[in-house]
Amino acid sequence: MLVRLSIRDIVLIDRLDLDFASGLTTLTGETGAGKSILLDAFLLALGARGDAALVRAGETQGQVTAVFDLPPLHSAHVAAREFGLDTGEEMVLRRVQTADGRTRAFVNDQPVSAQALRAIGAELVEIHCQHDDRALVDPSAHRALVDAHGGHTGLAAETRALHGALQKARKSLAEEEARVAAARAEADYLRHAVEELEALAPQKGEEALLAERRQSMQRSEKVAGDLRDALAAFAGERSPASEIAAASRRLERRLPQAPQLLEPPARAISAALDALGVAEQVLEQALADADFDPRELERIEERLFALRGAGRKHQVAVDDLAALAERFSGELAALDAGEARIAALAQEVERAAAAFARAAEKLSAARRAAAKKLDAQVDAELKPLRLDGAHFRTEIVSDPTNGGPDGYDRVEFWVQTNPGSRPGPLVKVASGGELARFMLALKVVLADRGSVPTLVFDEIDTGVGGAVADAIGQRLARLAQRAQVLTVTHAPQVAARASRHLRIAKSAAGAGKKAEAGRVATRVAELAAAERREEIARMLAGATITDEARAAAARLLEGAG
Repeated sequence: MLVRLSIRDIVLIDRLDLDFASGLTTLTGETGAGKSILLDAFLLALGARGDAALVRAGETQGQVTAVFDLPPLHSAHVAAREFGLDTGEEMVLRRVQTADGRTRAFVNDQPVSAQALRAIGAELVEIHCQHDDRALVDPSAHRALVDAHGGHTGLAAETRALHGALQKARKSLAEEEARVAAARAEADYLRHAVEELEALAPQKGEEALLAERRQSMQRSEKVAGDLRDALAAFAGERSPASEIAAASRRLERRLPQAPQLLEPPARAISAALDALGVAEQVLEQALADADFDPRELERIEERLFALRGAGRKHQVAVDDLAALAERFSGELAALDAGEARIAALAQEVERAAAAFARAAEKLSAARRAAAKKLDAQVDAELKPLRLDGAHFRTEIVSDPTNGGPDGYDRVEFWVQTNPGSRPGPLVKVASGGELARFMLALKVVLADRGSVPTLVFDEIDTGVGGAVADAIGQRLARLAQRAQVLTVTHAPQVAARASRHLRIAKSAAGAGKKAEAGRVATRVAELAAAERREEIARMLAGATITDEARAAAARLLEGAG
């Protein structure tokens, strides 16, 4: 619950520190005393939109701090942790508003965004006024209220989880169907590509080996011509070997006649003939080695052309063709497996849909039962609030063909304000005063189902008096047995029901320091018993408080006690 509210330099409030307790606290004061300023400051601390006009004139900034005491597992702690914040038993919300329009927000002195502050504040406080119908407009809020009242939030959570599982199953099925459809559309291409690549049978590294072999053969082709020319010089018509052999034979015949003179040249010529023979043999071997089959070169070039053509066609390196063929084969195999997987996923979707349908139907039945009880309980609260001929009805429309996370149901609160009138949505049919009283009746019935520890009611008794105001006071007091309730009121019947009474008034600025000439400030004081009777008498009588008003105030206080 809210335990302390500190305000600095907000509009007419220069310095204000208020301590709060459980039960019903009422705030009263004359029109213009600053009740709305106090509420605006509180809203600022809860994440409401900032406004430079909130800063007290002459100051550079204003500040509001709200301190809450909470149980460890309260939803506000959960919301804070979702924003990465550390919290303890005490949660301190602080908002700084500067005169240039900027704001800064803190939770337990940790800087946060205004969005985070609003999310956490929404778990701590509900503020209702005569024209504040936000909680009653959104049908999703109505559905949550019915679920809370019926005590089947666990079933609602289960339905939400089953819907999530169904959506996940549908997504998996759709993705697999899309993948298989894409594969099926390319199946002919894949089969043709696989047949082509299997026929080609590319091997990793084959391109480099073939290119090297082709280059070697092309070099050999050029060298072979030179070898043939050289061999022709030794063995052809131009060869000097026959003339040298004839000369050698002539010298050998003359050798006996002059051995000392002819033997050396004869030996040299013989050696030259032997060398020519060796050279001829070497040339013949080299020419044989350089020789190749032109058809082999043609086959190599055709193979390289086919490999490189396939690489260009499939936009991959030649060395990757073998892996590509394997991948294409795998995709074709996966196509058949995909068909089987689609059938399995379709069965999973059917099972998930059936489970969701069972939970949604059970939840819908639970909602209708809870709505019937809620309608009866709210109707019982209407007559004392002078809504004698009015009826409250929870309109539930179920559409099994359009299920969502919250099941099949669209839930909306309807009312009939007068006998014979046409029922319709609460926010469209009820007037401002009626709306506030319907809302109060709902809050009384649902009080023990909410997690928000602090409820603020701002002048919801406007325009009513007497027995109706007293009935409102009674219900606020009942609410205060289950939650902390703060109410700003002009009705003495409501003020008399409070366990604590705060009076808001204006006085000269500068309490505790030198008064500021010509300036006023809003002050809030807790009233003792005598002061409280005097304040309620003022609310009854107006400007002039009479003894009759004091006596009436005393009777109200005694009756409320």
